[in-house]
Amino acid sequence: MQDDSHVIKVWDLPTRLFHWSTVFTLLGLWWTADSGEMEYHQILAYLLMVLVVFRIFWGFIGSETSRFHSFIYSPKTVVNYAVVTSKQGISHSVGHNPIGGYMVLALLLVLLLQLVSGLFATDDVFTEGPFYSYVSQQTAEQLTWLHKNLFNLILLLVAMHVAAVVLHSIKGDAIVPAMVTGKKRLTKVVSTPKIVPVWRAIIVCGLLTGVVGSYFVWPVWQGL
Repeated sequence: MQDDSHVIKVWDLPTRLFHWSTVFTLLGLWWTADSGEMEYHQILAYLLMVLVVFRIFWGFIGSETSRFHSFIYSPKTVVNYAVVTSKQGISHSVGHNPIGGYMVLALLLVLLLQLVSGLFATDDVFTEGPFYSYVSQQTAEQLTWLHKNLFNLILLLVAMHVAAVVLHSIKGDAIVPAMVTGKKRLTKVVSTPKIVPVWRAIIVCGLLTGVVGSYFVWPVWQGL
């Protein structure tokens, strides 16, 4: 039987590195918070800050499938996609499908809110966020509560994301291999998405690392 499928490059290297780095950084943040290693928790949080802010920038200047305009659709389009999918089953998409695009946006926004709240949080023992002294005690307590409890929402979103990936994998949509290799096998002919040079990502990451590292990480590292 003739195989009409073909392989194209769908994800650039920076997007793939962001994805897997975020996964392992979140695991590290969970472990350090659970074990009370708050200095290392802060350092990992600043690493996550670089990753999240980079991804926001990359949503505007990155490769075609990584840009927000390629996967953030109108609510009407998302509803129509959900209806069609419920009737016809899962279809293979080049990048993020309409529902997956909103999941990416939700994760980025929640992670950003988690990072911001952590800047003002305190564990009431040894560790305080770098902006803790800029707000009142009451505000700091509220943001600390938000920082602790927002993690449950992150876990819920991650669980939904993993469940969707598993479901797509069962249906033959190889999402995980594509996020590892950058390439995906499709059954329909589509134009190859535009991939931008890696040097753009290197410049953005370098600048973000320099700013976050000098302002946030270095003071924590000196205290270890």
